[in-house]
Amino acid sequence: MGEGLEGGWVVQRGPKGYQFSPSTAGKAVQFLAVGDWGGVPEPPFVTPREMATAAAMGQVVEERGADFVLALGDNFYYDGVRDEWDPRFQETFERVFTAPGLRDLPWFVLAGNHDHHGNVSAQIAYSRHSERWHFPHHYYSLRLRVPGTNATARLLVLDTVLLCGSTDDFGVGATPRGPADAAAAEAQLSWLRGRLVAARHDLYVLVAGHYPVWSVAEHGPTTCLLRLLRPLLRQHHVTAYLCGHDHNLQFLKEDGVGYVVSGAGNFMEASQIHKAAVPPGAARFFFGAPESPGGFVHLRLDASAATVTFLEATGRSLETSGCPPRPYYY
Repeated sequence: MGEGLEGGWVVQRGPKGYQFSPSTAGKAVQFLAVGDWGGVPEPPFVTPREMATAAAMGQVVEERGADFVLALGDNFYYDGVRDEWDPRFQETFERVFTAPGLRDLPWFVLAGNHDHHGNVSAQIAYSRHSERWHFPHHYYSLRLRVPGTNATARLLVLDTVLLCGSTDDFGVGATPRGPADAAAAEAQLSWLRGRLVAARHDLYVLVAGHYPVWSVAEHGPTTCLLRLLRPLLRQHHVTAYLCGHDHNLQFLKEDGVGYVVSGAGNFMEASQIHKAAVPPGAARFFFGAPESPGGFVHLRLDASAATVTFLEATGRSLETSGCPPRPYYY
């Protein structure tokens, strides 16, 4: 397995994408997570909310610090991109996230359902054209060293559309229709099982996908992920699952697993129509004020806790929640 240095990251190339470790010298691994940020398909190809979110992300990086950005899908509304030279990469990404704090940060990308309406392979290929855009495979693993310790953390990035099928992002309660390729879905699930076993000694394990496992909002819980993913998260003492799809900010907790919804990068919706569909007491925080300019999440992993801070695109801190290290490193 070859290694190389890329933008301050130690890169290990593997058959299922890359594994990355930050070579930063702080006391924690820190990153931003933003979902459903992908502008609009007509001029100016951005929304005021995306612009405000981008500016606030830059401000937060300057104030709090961050090693990278995790993009949680629906990167290009409404039908993804055509090819790796599609101008949307410039119009909705490169020319928008230009704040000084963001210019040198790597982005690790996953696909949402609107990306699958277009050419996801082109988004993967765009990694060859941008120093910031890292999308090595439909699903991949990042291994992160927690500074000041001998501990590591792991981020497992999924394609939940390949796993569960496509759906309409704007239909109330719309559920994925089932995978287009059952064998590919099973291959991804098998890969995830193997990576979770390999991560048993990591201090934190985060899993990320586009569809939510639990959500009180418009789309609600994803039945497919409740069946396939939730048991694995609980069995392997996963620290948190991060997603988008519902256009708001949420924190839920069940059986020690944190569920972070960060889908407020381009739209904001206040509906909590599925509040009764989540376990009693699981919903801890919700923000979807329609007048809000957007929002995102800052995560900090240090020796004592994984801290999740929900931020509005004004820079205002809305909520902070913590997840402890895994029990006995599992």
